[in-house]
Amino acid sequence: MVQVARCPSCGAPVEFKSAASILAVCDFCQSTLIRQGEALENLGKMAALIEDRSPLQRGAGGSWQGRRFTLVGRIQLKYDQGLWNEWYLLFDDGNSAWLSEAGGEFLISQQASVKGTLPPFNAVRAGQQVTLGSRSYTVSNVLVAECIAGEGELPFKVGAGYPAPVADLRDDSGHFATFDYSDADENGSNPLLFVGEAVDFGSLGWSNLRSETPLPKVNVQARSFNCPACGAPITVSHEDVATVGCGSCGAVIDSSDERLQILAKASLAKKVQPLLEPGSKGNLRGQVVEVLGFMRRRMRADNVDYFWTEYVLLAPDNKLLWLTEYDGHWNIARVLSEAVKVIAGTARRGKESFKHFAAYTAHVDYVIGEFPWRVLLDETAQVDDFVAPPLMLSKEQTATEVTWTLGEYVAPAEIQAAFKTAPPLPYARGVYANQPNPHATSHRTVFLSFLLFAVLALTIQFVLLGMAASKQVIDQTLTINAGDDEAQVTVEFVLASGMRNLTLSHDTSVNDNWVGLNTTLVNEDTGDTWQDSREMSYYSGVEDGDSWSEGSRGGDMTFSNLPPGHYVIAVESDMDAGSPPVRDHIRAVGQRTLPHWSTLALLLGVLVIFPIITRVRRGAFEIKRWAESDHPLIHASSGSDDDGGSDDSGDGD
Repeated sequence: MVQVARCPSCGAPVEFKSAASILAVCDFCQSTLIRQGEALENLGKMAALIEDRSPLQRGAGGSWQGRRFTLVGRIQLKYDQGLWNEWYLLFDDGNSAWLSEAGGEFLISQQASVKGTLPPFNAVRAGQQVTLGSRSYTVSNVLVAECIAGEGELPFKVGAGYPAPVADLRDDSGHFATFDYSDADENGSNPLLFVGEAVDFGSLGWSNLRSETPLPKVNVQARSFNCPACGAPITVSHEDVATVGCGSCGAVIDSSDERLQILAKASLAKKVQPLLEPGSKGNLRGQVVEVLGFMRRRMRADNVDYFWTEYVLLAPDNKLLWLTEYDGHWNIARVLSEAVKVIAGTARRGKESFKHFAAYTAHVDYVIGEFPWRVLLDETAQVDDFVAPPLMLSKEQTATEVTWTLGEYVAPAEIQAAFKTAPPLPYARGVYANQPNPHATSHRTVFLSFLLFAVLALTIQFVLLGMAASKQVIDQTLTINAGDDEAQVTVEFVLASGMRNLTLSHDTSVNDNWVGLNTTLVNEDTGDTWQDSREMSYYSGVEDGDSWSEGSRGGDMTFSNLPPGHYVIAVESDMDAGSPPVRDHIRAVGQRTLPHWSTLALLLGVLVIFPIITRVRRGAFEIKRWAESDHPLIHASSGSDDDGGSDDSGDGD
């Protein structure tokens, strides 16, 4: 039930929608009011909220895990790297939770009971593994923030300057936990535990968002000042900007400090002209984005510095995106809500596996433009890159924070089209870590085409073998007598089209004798003839009670490449005078031409050259890719060059 009281400072009505709320900020005079029974005590003024383009406002409603809720209060917290919102939400069933909003990421958590002992604040480290119940979490950041502003009603006493030491934890499925040490004992122990999950903003079924209500005509007040280092004019377009890089002299300025403190100053020799100017806007994959800031970073390998550039983009719903560029290779990247498991050099996210590519120390080398967090020149982070082209997972770890970023490779033409840069962006050089292998698709296409053709060729081969059925064209017995002067001729038979071969067999009745047969195949349509000769002899008997035989009464002959037509077979004989008559049983079988396996093997042998070539090209590209990694596929020879070292870096060209 909503309770309404009067602000003791200005008399305006102050609502308490939750019975658990003990503090409210008056909307009219910004007084911080604490509820003590039916009375309100004024604790002083709460600082005004910093405009941060949040799409949320008090009174906005949504649904999480099937329960409707309403946002009833908010605090803004600031730490060294920037600020974020904590929205106090009230469910329709009277329970409450917190909605964290930072850099376009949203997390909902509720207070949970602590089972066991949680580590004290000074014992928590980024990257540390912590088990809560059945879940294994990784500490993603450890920080000390302070409350700088608030509005609405809140469940605890808070005001500007209220300290908030916290440790955030994540698991690999998007679950989230926070150790809140705000009310811990003097040893930093016994923190409050909040558990929840990262949520997709659009899935919460929002109503009454700021985009659905009139916004002030000016919700972001641009600020202009002169660089305290060189005097160049600087304009800050966003009030939540914590750091500004001067494009004239390279100075890095704390814009949240009224004195415009110079955090660091880059050497003029490091001055870099960004390809995408801060303040420029573009339409990137259907989203209107604005380039806030630009930084160049570097790493050192084999005593050589390598540089790449990063652009921070502001996307709709206050989300931050990144564009990274190295030698003309671009990636779109976003910070992940979940931790990523790494097992034996392989990072696993969902069903995707990423191979470890390189580990190095990244330094901030040069800064221009605006950043929603504090940036320091030469600040370092330990980076591990894992690749599964066209994707890349990058883990950045500092003393207080572990961040996982998912990047996707994009062609320069897509960036060019999004921002319409002039002059055109430079072409990509060499091979990049997560650049898609341009030969992979062609190899897959050629290999699948080869397999398809091989299957088709084998199918045709077997079909032709099945079609090569033989057909008996003649079955006739001739009687051959000794002294015959004329040939014995069979009846006429037909060889159909396609029956190019004829196998003819003689089966005689010769016994203890011999007979020579001269066979002539005659094409009666053309007069062409084909001849073959065989001698058949057969002898048998009994010797010492054992039967014996030698020779053969029959024989086969084959005629090939015959044209279709009408044929007869003429047989001339040669026998000893006085030999008894011999019966010659003639069978002729016509056969279609059989396909040759050697021809098929030769054809496939020639065609397999093409997938071998594409496979070699694909492999050569991968060798170039991994030559730039900590795990080259081919190591350079150990032979020394002129300076006494060996070169296994590979240039990727």
